[in-house]
Amino acid sequence: MKFGIDRLMEDADLRRPLAGKRVALLAHPASVTRDLVHSLDALSALDDINLTAAFGPQHGLRGDKQDNMIETADYLDPVHNIPVFSLYGEVRRPTAQSMETFDVILIDLQDLGCRIYTFITTLRYMLEAAAEHGKSVWVLDRPNPAGRPIEGTLLEEGWESFVGAAPMPMRHGLTMGEMGRWLISHFDLNVDYKVIPMQGWQPEGPGFGWPEDRIWINPSPNAPNINMARAYAGTVILEGTTLSEGRGTTRPLELFGAPDIDARAVIAEMQRTAPQWLNGCVLREIWFEPTFHKHQGQLCNGLQIHAEGPSYDHASFRPWRLQALGLKAIGTLYPEYELWRDFPYEYEEGRLAFDVINGGPVLREWIENSSSNANDLEAIAAAGEQAWGQMLRDHLLY
Repeated sequence: MKFGIDRLMEDADLRRPLAGKRVALLAHPASVTRDLVHSLDALSALDDINLTAAFGPQHGLRGDKQDNMIETADYLDPVHNIPVFSLYGEVRRPTAQSMETFDVILIDLQDLGCRIYTFITTLRYMLEAAAEHGKSVWVLDRPNPAGRPIEGTLLEEGWESFVGAAPMPMRHGLTMGEMGRWLISHFDLNVDYKVIPMQGWQPEGPGFGWPEDRIWINPSPNAPNINMARAYAGTVILEGTTLSEGRGTTRPLELFGAPDIDARAVIAEMQRTAPQWLNGCVLREIWFEPTFHKHQGQLCNGLQIHAEGPSYDHASFRPWRLQALGLKAIGTLYPEYELWRDFPYEYEEGRLAFDVINGGPVLREWIENSSSNANDLEAIAAAGEQAWGQMLRDHLLY
């Protein structure tokens, strides 16, 4: 199969509309060709592409910023001598000055298929800026490594943020090219938009979203493999809790734990409460000691989620429900446990980080309610999942 960047590189006819245009690139470290040449270098080597600027999302074009809320500065690319504008620095939206450096922007971002992954919001902001300034946007499409499954409650009105671009579920099931089509429709944007689609991508084929013959490269520092990409729609909500999500270990966002919980008791409570939400994966008790971030230097007991190997079932694995169940189990076993981390997540002041991440307070209220059960959350989530699934059909390309 071929990704969008590979098709653009190989087919001069696809590139012909770019002749005589100033071209910019929005990319990150995973923006590479099949031969692992970065898209910036590959495009710069083409005689018929006039590359005049580049943009980097959260963590930077070079992916050098490890944690969230670590900003990247603008700079001059030392190899290609073009400006590189940060969309996670002094600004989150492209400035009028940066928009004047190009006629067409190519967006080549590997996404994780999760609402909170901020590349979706960056895509929205670029589409809005392009509509305002009369620029063209091309998305060089890439796979959604989490595949087509949809999961999670819809972001509630008024809870939009940099980690919540629009009312979609946590696990949205779209590629970036498809997401752009939906954003344009949802926000009624008048923008010249084009997708260079993949060739031969089978979202339900071997790899369940990620083709088995392609090498995985971190799109952000803590996205190291396919297991993480599959689990992320659940484990990401841990960023709003006092539990470690594995930052500071070699398996970030594949596990959770803390120094003062009994992982075996948590697993038993999860199995008692909603065993159906544990399908499709294996939970394993682990011990770990983060070298940085939450619980740095402390021995933690926790659980690792294995969404790979012979026990993995793509159709039944539900990471958002699984993680919600884990937090519910801890709340039941340790009623006085201070679960919620109180800090301005992604610069959102006056709102609990956990609620910002989840696009509203519904999940937290379910966890805190001692009388709530799995069926209560299932009813809320299923309604939104069904509505989203019906709504996005017109925007699918594969």
